[in-house]
Amino acid sequence: MAKSTKKRGKLKEKLLNKYRLVVLNEETYEEQLYFRLTRLNVMIISILVISIFVSGTVLLIASTPLKEFIPGYSSTEMKAQAAENAFKLDSLSNAYNQSIQYLNSIQSVLVGDIKFDELEERKIDLDTVLKRSKEIAPTGRQDSLLRAIVDQEDKYNIQSTSNSKVDFVLFPPAKGDLSQEYDPTNKHFAVDIVLKENAPIKSVAEGTVIFSEWTASTGHVIIIEHPYGLISAYKHNASLSKEQGDFVSAGEVIATAGNTGELSTGWHLHFELWSDGYPMDPENFIDFSKE
Repeated sequence: MAKSTKKRGKLKEKLLNKYRLVVLNEETYEEQLYFRLTRLNVMIISILVISIFVSGTVLLIASTPLKEFIPGYSSTEMKAQAAENAFKLDSLSNAYNQSIQYLNSIQSVLVGDIKFDELEERKIDLDTVLKRSKEIAPTGRQDSLLRAIVDQEDKYNIQSTSNSKVDFVLFPPAKGDLSQEYDPTNKHFAVDIVLKENAPIKSVAEGTVIFSEWTASTGHVIIIEHPYGLISAYKHNASLSKEQGDFVSAGEVIATAGNTGELSTGWHLHFELWSDGYPMDPENFIDFSKE
């Protein structure tokens, strides 16, 4: 008991012993400033300084954008932005899939894999979609997304005629007499141009080749996607000079006239023009007459 009391007394003495901190002039050793301190005072002051520093740092981080640099921190704004980005990504993914489906459908018709009437049967029942949308009763972004999907699906309903938005003159793919004109009533959505053997076939406008292959019914076929939702198709060619993925300019030679494919009836070009999934009469935009 006496030893314990003695130890506490020594500890108290150490904490309360006074010390003098003196600041001297280095050249004259004259006393400039001094502080009277104890170990207890130094401990208390150190704790206060550390506490103030830590509190100030916490307040600075909490009240400024610096908190966003803390690993693992996720603010409400960042969460909202992440949710917005995820929504946009999902919408873009849906739009991309719809575009691929659209292009594949158009390509199948253009190369003759499926008939035009068969594509009509693939049309989505918009009344059913709208009925389901009322039952689900989406609001806000969901409603906007559904409307966008419905509008996108409506493009697949290809009609026999087209109310095209294209209002500019295109470069003629070739010039010659027409052996058969555009006739939607007989499902002939193209013009047939009589040409000499291996006559050059040119692109009607700049664009990207989306199909360049051989088909049994229409021979060498090349299809080009142009701006403004325009697609042009060139069939029964003798040879193709462009491959899928190539970019072509207006008037650039892309093939030579031929007589290939089971449906060919002579040396000619079977030329089709489509806008947003609708067949168009090429003569409304192109002058095929010889100069």
